[in-house]
Amino acid sequence: MSVTPSASRQDPIPDLEHFDRQSGSWAERLLFNHRAVVVALCVALSALLAWTAMGLRLNASFEDMIPKSHPYIANYLKNKQDLAGLGNAVRIAVAAKNGSIYDPAYLDTLQRVSDEVFLLPGVDRAAMKSLWTPSTRWVGVTEDGMDGGPVIPNEYDGSPASIEQVRMNVQRSGQVGQLVAHDGKSSIIYVSLLAADPETGKALDYAVFSERLDGIRARYQAQNVDIHIVGFAKVVGDLIEGIRLILLFFAVAILIATAMLYWYTRCVRSTLLVVLCSCVAVVWQLGLLPLLGYSLDPYSVLVPFLVFAIGMSHGAQKMNGIMQDVARGAHRIIAARFTFRRLFLAGLTALLCDAVGFAVLTIIDIKVIQDLAVVASIGVAALIFTNLILLPILLSYIGVGAKAAQRSLGHGGEGSDGALWRLLGKFAERRWAAPTVVIAVLMGVAGYAASLHLKIGDLDPGAPELRADSRYNRDNAYVVGHYAASSDVFAVMVRTPEGQCAAYDTLMRVDALEWRLAQLPGVDSTNTLALLNRRVITGLSEGNLKWYELLQNQSSLNMVTAGAPRGLYNDSCNLLSMYVYLRDHKADTLTRVVEEVERFAAANNTADVQFQLAAGNAGIEAATNIVVKDASRAMLYWVYGAVVLLCLVTFRSWRAVLCAVLPLVLTSILCEALMVALDIGVKVATLPVIALGVGIGIDYALYVMSIMLARLRAGDSLDQAYREALHFTGKVVLLTGVTLAVGVFTWVLSPIKFQADMGLLLAFMFLWNMVGALVLLPALARYLLPEARQAKGASAPATPDDAAAVGVAPVLINPQ
Repeated sequence: MSVTPSASRQDPIPDLEHFDRQSGSWAERLLFNHRAVVVALCVALSALLAWTAMGLRLNASFEDMIPKSHPYIANYLKNKQDLAGLGNAVRIAVAAKNGSIYDPAYLDTLQRVSDEVFLLPGVDRAAMKSLWTPSTRWVGVTEDGMDGGPVIPNEYDGSPASIEQVRMNVQRSGQVGQLVAHDGKSSIIYVSLLAADPETGKALDYAVFSERLDGIRARYQAQNVDIHIVGFAKVVGDLIEGIRLILLFFAVAILIATAMLYWYTRCVRSTLLVVLCSCVAVVWQLGLLPLLGYSLDPYSVLVPFLVFAIGMSHGAQKMNGIMQDVARGAHRIIAARFTFRRLFLAGLTALLCDAVGFAVLTIIDIKVIQDLAVVASIGVAALIFTNLILLPILLSYIGVGAKAAQRSLGHGGEGSDGALWRLLGKFAERRWAAPTVVIAVLMGVAGYAASLHLKIGDLDPGAPELRADSRYNRDNAYVVGHYAASSDVFAVMVRTPEGQCAAYDTLMRVDALEWRLAQLPGVDSTNTLALLNRRVITGLSEGNLKWYELLQNQSSLNMVTAGAPRGLYNDSCNLLSMYVYLRDHKADTLTRVVEEVERFAAANNTADVQFQLAAGNAGIEAATNIVVKDASRAMLYWVYGAVVLLCLVTFRSWRAVLCAVLPLVLTSILCEALMVALDIGVKVATLPVIALGVGIGIDYALYVMSIMLARLRAGDSLDQAYREALHFTGKVVLLTGVTLAVGVFTWVLSPIKFQADMGLLLAFMFLWNMVGALVLLPALARYLLPEARQAKGASAPATPDDAAAVGVAPVLINPQ
């Protein structure tokens, strides 16, 4: 048995011949005494899951993005069959490059584009509208009375007379600003989409659908038109297309993490092994998803990298522990077992906290977030096997380089006391701890004051998931600038008794709400059956605006209703649809509309007439914002509650829990303040980051605090305990914090804006959680872990049971 010096005292290290293979916990004996079996099982499982991962699909569902149990969405889904086009739809603006739409060549191109789109799988053909569809009609008053017909008549032949007839019909159709631009230079093809392809029964593949739209665009833009496409399907299609670049950023982040880990260790084999085990966890995760019936979407596609990042963090700790043990003279097998023995509980607790950070997302009633939580939890479960078990076992076979092992003690460890480590060590001293705590409190107060201005929902027009200068957002700006009927539609449903949708009293209430909504900032225009009645009655009265009123004559109202488009009411005449066209779907705009409608409904709903929210893409987003707002705080309470409970089980000290958790609280507050400063709202894309920052951030504190408690219970002073923690795990905390922050920060260059936002926020939280664990945690410990309590029982030497009680010990203890 050999003996080598340690940081604090001489510790006996058994050689391989005298090492007791039956020492340690039952889990350690089971795993390390059957190493070959464990490795063989992992290799076989990896091969199987790599094969199943090839069947993983990448897609998105419109209904998965919405909170189905929210009352607004429940109202929409209940009336969905009568609200064609008010859910998932695409608008295709076909613009004439020269001249106006009143041109034979343009109308011929529009017809061909319309016909091609009509035949695309997944299109709700009955609800599709363009100038060429029979449902697009005009109504007018002639000397013979009321007249009407399709905007493009059946006898259209492209002659000047036919073109002039089309121009007149468009003016009388009420479609200017709706299907036809104000300047007459473009028109809209409105395409309502089905959730599934009726021919195959499979969910609509948005990537394929978007590619087909782009193919149509490319063919016809080479002729005499420009084509602009907006809608949920196009956003998802562009996001999926951008995932190719996301994979490039993942590769860059992995290379950065590998390079920095090698710079620290100077050991090729152990560095590659850490990267390999982290990648194996990702393979297991991706392979399990299709087996469990899950797929990836543009939001959960970021999760595999987070799993890799977590794996690198834990893997680096295991590798560092083995390196230091080998440097002290331990055989690679003994070093692997001692490292497993010291760090397994801390690592398991950290991973459970990570899992909790993901799992609490399931309380949010939006399926895409719940799926993200499941996908991430599967990845964290894989890490327990690959990085806490497989990695130490593999290192017990290949070991680490001798020079790298000795160097591990010189990286601010036992062989040196560098300036950085001396500086960090001072934060456990009272004269440094006091100002540190004061500064942290001031930062927390300032951050909280700023976070009160945090908005819910989108803060930018167009698709905030994409860059402002992306093709989609340029298309959206064109549509918003040329049409009163923007792509942001908020619909109010008015439920009446059957056959009573055109009752005078009902239309008067609808008219009153329409007027109030039209006064709100952000509302471009409205369209209702009441407005149609006003216009038709005026037309029947030779255009005299004195008649721009609702007649208290039910026969007249019924006559107008009979010729009204079915989009304004349903076949049973028990549901009216009020269309509110918004300039954007910013959180403030949606909130104003929702509050106004709710106030009006509270004052005007009766037993027979009910104003219900909400349909249209803007109405659905308003409901989503409400769910996100309600869930954002509850989510944090749950994740912090779970983290506190797990830390209590691990540390068995409420004081230690406060030291570990308070830095996380500060980081969460500062992250929200940063979101305010950067105009990033809390929404489906950013909400998970807040929870993940807590779950992942506790890892650093767990590794540092576990070492401190072990040394304090062994009799060391707080200063000594913290310096020991710095030497043993603190340097790896610093390494992984900086490495992961740099890796995700590269995402800010991504063309996918929500990925750039997530990268920036995650980089901030990685760095601040690291700083909190290395600076604020010891400062808090100075006041929350008094010397008298630390020194209690100091005369008793540390034992393996003492180490196990806190999950880790910084020195080697003879297990015999």
